[in-house]
Amino acid sequence: MVLTIDFNSDEAIYIQLRNQIILEIAMERIHEGDSLPSVRQLADNIGINMHTVNKAYSVLRQEGFVKLDRRKGAVICLDVDKLQALEEMRQRLAVVLATGICKDISREEVHQIVDEIYDIFQNGGK
Repeated sequence: MVLTIDFNSDEAIYIQLRNQIILEIAMERIHEGDSLPSVRQLADNIGINMHTVNKAYSVLRQEGFVKLDRRKGAVICLDVDKLQALEEMRQRLAVVLATGICKDISREEVHQIVDEIYDIFQNGGK
């Protein structure tokens, strides 16, 4: 698993980590039952504070993507309630679509983007 952090981004580092791990799961690069690197190991590899990695893992746990095991560390465990996931997606998409409308992006362009991204994940990132 290769994670890249943009230290110049306005997005918090723990959110970047969270997002990249979710993308890795969606593209089937990491799977149910796989262990993520230890907090210390990932922090050292990326060159960030251990508390930042711990926060990313905690958010992933709260969202139902990982479980924290004392012996195995953070393990991918997709325990997401579909109705809850759909509602969260609806809320996030509302803001993204409103932004697109403000920028004069058409419904057809939105559908094309969604289809392209969905196909990438369906094909394991290929």
